[in-house]
Amino acid sequence: MAETTEEQDHVDRWLAERELPGVDLEVEGIVDRINGLNRRLHKMLDETLSELGLSLGEWKVLNHLQSAGAPYRRSAGKLAARADLSTGAMTNRLDRLEEAGLVRRLPDPEDRRGVKVELTEHGLQVWEDALRSGAAQEALVAAALTKDEKRQLNALLRRLMLEFERREQKPS
Repeated sequence: MAETTEEQDHVDRWLAERELPGVDLEVEGIVDRINGLNRRLHKMLDETLSELGLSLGEWKVLNHLQSAGAPYRRSAGKLAARADLSTGAMTNRLDRLEEAGLVRRLPDPEDRRGVKVELTEHGLQVWEDALRSGAAQEALVAAALTKDEKRQLNALLRRLMLEFERREQKPS
């Protein structure tokens, strides 16, 4: 699979040890490497968030609030829907975030039964810290590539993503 002039990774070794009739080993290598990188990047993100006292779900709430733009506010129902959570599960998540001083709940001026959730100044700072820390970790990994290799890899991955997007849009 890998050329002899290149260093071999665990995927090369795994594929070399197996007979996989009818399987394109180049394609298998691509998929296995993307899956392996995805697992490792998620683990890195989990570790970064843990250092800040956040879970991935809590980070996503902060991220949804920040993406709303100032004053960084969304309805609790909309947050639950975006996270694909029940309102009860979102309430538990918001309880933890509110206890940590990262969000505050406000009455919804347009719906007296509704609640708006707002990112606090501290919440915005924690969101920024997590973003910077995660980006620094990702940059360390990406440092294995030159600037041109990063552009090339992005172009190739974009082509794969576009193919998935086209297939997802095709009617059955």
